[in-house]
Amino acid sequence: MAARLLGLLSLALADEGGTGRTVLITGASKGIGRAVAQRFARGGHRVVVHFCSDAAGARETLRSLATSEAGHCVVQEDLAAHGGPERLVAAAAALVGRIDVLVCNHGIYEETPFDCASAEQWSGSFERVLRTNLAAPAELAFHVARHMVGAVDGRGGAIVFVSSRGARRGEPLAPAYGASKGGLNSLTGSLSQSFGEHGICVSAVAPGFISTAMATPVLAGPRGDGIREQSAWKRVGRPDEVAEAVFFLASEDATWCSGAVLDCNGASYLH
Repeated sequence: MAARLLGLLSLALADEGGTGRTVLITGASKGIGRAVAQRFARGGHRVVVHFCSDAAGARETLRSLATSEAGHCVVQEDLAAHGGPERLVAAAAALVGRIDVLVCNHGIYEETPFDCASAEQWSGSFERVLRTNLAAPAELAFHVARHMVGAVDGRGGAIVFVSSRGARRGEPLAPAYGASKGGLNSLTGSLSQSFGEHGICVSAVAPGFISTAMATPVLAGPRGDGIREQSAWKRVGRPDEVAEAVFFLASEDATWCSGAVLDCNGASYLH
């Protein structure tokens, strides 16, 4: 199934003296993705909000961007499906004409403890998580980079992956998730070198626990207090704090940060 347009705000593009850009954000129906969309919209940029299954959340994100006076749109696509990343990029480019920034925020988290999981559960989790969290971002980056290189002005762009502190710390309860984010860090370095000659910057932000819907069950459970104690601030991060880091890494001021993975975990894990 082709990527599906959910809604489009027919407003004039705010260009801020020619600096406004078009930003494709995956997994933007809630949490970090929504906060990133709001941050770019406040900065005068046009946002393409991607979602997989949460149409209501995507509409809410779109409504929250309405005051920014830019032409935003929402597109649905299953990025874990065969051809999904290519379809999303094609649909977004057809709607907005060009993509200047890609923020890969989508992802899934599954816990498969070694002493509880069956062999089938273990293998299945790795297949699903690596496909969604690593292979799909790699394909998205490929197709977006081809789109950027093919642009008439050839001015390049930026790609920012949302990784995790678990890429470096390890995730004993969710090994597939940790492996996928570790791979994403490595991918950041590889693509920053291969895309750099085309003026495309590639970087990543690595949050710790953030107060999102995905983290709520863990933070509300018996492990919650211990997680909050990991930071000197005795709390977890907020989506808007991660959004500020993403916004900076995607800016032209951060060109020399290409290849970097920026920790954003409130000093809860140092390396």
